[in-house]
Amino acid sequence: MVEELSEKEERIVTLLVETGLSRSIAKIIVFLSRAGEAVSREIERAANLRQPEVSLAMKELKEWGWIKEKELKRRGKGRPLKSYKLTIDLRDIVSELVEKKRKEVEQLSKHLDELEKLVGLK
Repeated sequence: MVEELSEKEERIVTLLVETGLSRSIAKIIVFLSRAGEAVSREIERAANLRQPEVSLAMKELKEWGWIKEKELKRRGKGRPLKSYKLTIDLRDIVSELVEKKRKEVEQLSKHLDELEKLVGLK
């Protein structure tokens, strides 16, 4: 049985979304940080996402190098199962996002100061 995200984890998701991540990506990151490794179906259930949402998010996460994927052997026919695992700790992801956002805020502050000077507010 796959547990859904806790109240604390949902709050982390909300804050990650406010940094600019998509809700799907934020939910997957938080779930995998707890689960360690999971197949698509477990991620769908725990994060309350549809299969296409998980697939799109995984594609993006792989491009960023935050996740690794491996195929699991299945008996019989059908698509192979894929297992996913974070390649970077949640703390490192948050640290990376915080640093990026702080730089953006600093740059915006400089632009606002310049704008005020140019129009005679300072």
